[in-house]
Amino acid sequence: MDSQYAPPGHLTAAQTRHVLGLSAGALRNLVYRGQLTRSGGTERHPTYAARDVAAIVAKRTARAVA
Repeated sequence: MDSQYAPPGHLTAAQTRHVLGLSAGALRNLVYRGQLTRSGGTERHPTYAARDVAAIVAKRTARAVA
């Protein structure tokens, strides 16, 4: 279970999965491939920078429009 709180400007893993519409395994793959980096938290409860998640959303949106 993910931590419920993240520092300002960061998202928990659950929030990140929700924004990106991913499963837990797909989120792990993004991290493994270096497309998203953890910005804090713990090994079991990582957090991700909101700007990095927004960049992925923008990239996916631009790809869908093109």
